[in-house]
Amino acid sequence: MNKTALLGLLMALALPLVGYFLVKQYSKDVTPMPRRYIYDSVSTRMVNGKQKEDTLWHRVPDFRLTNQLGQVVTWDSLRARLSDDDTLRNKVVVIDFFFTHCPTICPRMTENMKRLQDGLSSGQRVGDQQAKFVHLLSISVDPERDSVAALKHWADRFGIDPDRWWLLTGDKKQIYDLSINHLKVLAQDGEGQDTSFIHSDRMILLDKNRNIRGYYHGLDTADVGRLSRDIILVALEKDPKSKSVFAGKLETLAILVFAVIGGLTALFYFLKKDKQRHGLHPRQK
Repeated sequence: MNKTALLGLLMALALPLVGYFLVKQYSKDVTPMPRRYIYDSVSTRMVNGKQKEDTLWHRVPDFRLTNQLGQVVTWDSLRARLSDDDTLRNKVVVIDFFFTHCPTICPRMTENMKRLQDGLSSGQRVGDQQAKFVHLLSISVDPERDSVAALKHWADRFGIDPDRWWLLTGDKKQIYDLSINHLKVLAQDGEGQDTSFIHSDRMILLDKNRNIRGYYHGLDTADVGRLSRDIILVALEKDPKSKSVFAGKLETLAILVFAVIGGLTALFYFLKKDKQRHGLHPRQK
């Protein structure tokens, strides 16, 4: 191997590693991933003599509710579904709460959710999946009056796409438990009095593992814009449960490759010296 060929080999081995370390260093300055909010427990264990914490993040439970098309839905299935795109499984989900008799904030929140729906459908992609990676849910806090027909009327009024956005009604106890105990947002039954219903104005972002990743002011268009950005970030996030075979080993591999480079360089040097000592010269091109 002549000097030029060896130099080319060393460059081919070194450049990817240099690029990896540069990306690792400067990636600290990019937009951070939305954090997780609620955990159920934290345990500790020893790994290679060091204490490591394992956090069990709160997973929003399954539910059984009915959408504006009269379809009974759960997190993992949709009765009479046509394809996996019709389920919530492995999707990023945005949830808010409303009711159709709401005299105050609900129309504005629905308009902002509609902007989110239209923005995701028209322009933002993850790979070749156009808006199929996210689903919107608006859950009624007044299920006794919000029938399927009432939800359908609301959906038609605001131009809601049922392929991307479900309005949900169903068992009141289940809905309030979901809101208060699992999503951690306020909900209070008004017992039929429109002005007495209290519910959160937050839009809540869940990742594919049903962990809460953000709360956003549903009446603030700037905050809804931030939600739109975070949806894409969470959708692109690698599932922490599926680790690469190289996870945590890249630095070790880098050291090994640099050791090989050093070994090849030393070998070439000593072979060249040995030939010179015996009166032989490397063949010139």
